[in-house]
Amino acid sequence: MAMAVLEARNIRFHYPDEKEPVLNNISFTIEQGEFVVLCGPSGSGKSTLLRLMKREVAPHGVKEGEFFLENHPIADATPEQLATSIGMVFQDPENQIVMDKVLEELIFGMENMGTTTEEMRKKVAEIVHFFGLESLLDRKTYELSGGQKQLVNLAAVLLMEPKILLLDEPTSQLDPVAAREFIGMLQTMNEEFGITVIIAEHRLEELFGIADRALVLEKGKMMIFDSPRQVIQKLGSSQDHPMYQYLPSPARLYLEQTEIQRSELIPLSVKEGKKWLNGLQIAEKKSLDQEKEYENNLLTIKNVDFQYTKDTGKILDGLSLTVYEGEWLSIVGANGTGKSTLLKIMAGLDKPQRGSVKYNGQKVKKQLPHEIGYLPQNPKLYFLHDTIETELEEIIIHHQLPSGEKRMEELLDAFNISNLKKRHPYDVSGGEMQKAALAGVLLPQPKLLLVDEPTKGLDPEAKQGFGKLLKTLQKQGLTIVMVTHDIEFAAKYSTRCAMMFQGSITTEDTARNFFRGNAFYTTVMNRMTRGSHVPNALTVEEARLTWHVQDTC
Repeated sequence: MAMAVLEARNIRFHYPDEKEPVLNNISFTIEQGEFVVLCGPSGSGKSTLLRLMKREVAPHGVKEGEFFLENHPIADATPEQLATSIGMVFQDPENQIVMDKVLEELIFGMENMGTTTEEMRKKVAEIVHFFGLESLLDRKTYELSGGQKQLVNLAAVLLMEPKILLLDEPTSQLDPVAAREFIGMLQTMNEEFGITVIIAEHRLEELFGIADRALVLEKGKMMIFDSPRQVIQKLGSSQDHPMYQYLPSPARLYLEQTEIQRSELIPLSVKEGKKWLNGLQIAEKKSLDQEKEYENNLLTIKNVDFQYTKDTGKILDGLSLTVYEGEWLSIVGANGTGKSTLLKIMAGLDKPQRGSVKYNGQKVKKQLPHEIGYLPQNPKLYFLHDTIETELEEIIIHHQLPSGEKRMEELLDAFNISNLKKRHPYDVSGGEMQKAALAGVLLPQPKLLLVDEPTKGLDPEAKQGFGKLLKTLQKQGLTIVMVTHDIEFAAKYSTRCAMMFQGSITTEDTARNFFRGNAFYTTVMNRMTRGSHVPNALTVEEARLTWHVQDTC
């Protein structure tokens, strides 16, 4: 019989001053070497549960019940035992790195544990070769891209040789290629070294195919803990279920296009999806409407160069781009290619060293909040006051907005956050904070909205609500420019896409043409249907609208 490496018995947890427990009577057993995905809506208790397993980062509050590590209570373990038994990688790579240089970061934990120099050299040499980090060893940690930082974090944790690896949304800040590499590395650690992996994620496209089991939380309770296919069958019984959007695209496609469903046939990956599609005859029942053409120039960027100091290289290099009135333009590309910098230049926050930025034919010399709204990647930076309502009222006063109070109530209502206006901005979920910040940006009624990674940290249901909200605003005449790593979201909602590479735009096209032409920066559905006998589709929604399944072999 396999040994339980981690067991939770009747875990309940209350945050201070909260009436309801964030975790309620959670019990489970995880075996040595299992790969477990922890999923559930924002606020369901995933991060709290993970942090309670790692005593040093456990949140403040009242905990009942107990965790057991190899049948011994975690409460009785020494700090040294825990440091070498349970490792953790957090959502934001910035928050975990403590040293200036990569090599120092890698040996930091081992130094604290009193490991000999000889032993450290041997271990570091091994892990550096395994992860391919040779070229980074002498680099400053702050110079690394998001993907590189997260790999260094993972390597530093693994040098402690933990039995269990906990990860809290580790790919949320990574571009699609870096995210896939990171998950591939986790799979290797799990399969080759038998490390038990427990990962909380919203993006399940890549993970359900490699997980042994999935633990689903809802409102602090454990809903299901089973194999991915069993979880999909239970959650997929209704498309209205709030967790339906979490399911991987191949599985959702199967559930929607197959009348007699058998859990063992549910495809979890592109490979399995292609195999299943081979047995189908599908005709196109209707084609999608022609995409609307946007022609009026709203913002024009010509030959822009930008660098932060003379000693650093160019972030933007001869970049040119036109934004058309009424469109939704998504800008994608690897970490560190200058996407966020480009948005700041569009917003008038940074000045280019060369080239021009024109809005409605006029040079952008400063911020124009009544014309151009800008929402940064971290909405926390947006808030200065104790309640959401006070924050929005200050904006109304600052911009001298007539009928601002009425507009505020309309926005809070439209965003479904009226009930939160008395709350501190830091005391709401990531999705709710995103909406509150967006309400503030939209109060002056700008014509152009610039948003940086707006879906980061949003669960699929919140993401869908956010997408529909922005789409409604776009239909009302708002022009949107979005920087994102979320390819599935961009394919579903944007009208045009551009890719950045080495500080300039390398390709741009309508969203449909752009994603159909890409191999990596594209959707799971496109990878599954491209080059097959079935009509090409970018999203499950597109297949639902355009496919007619004739018969199943």
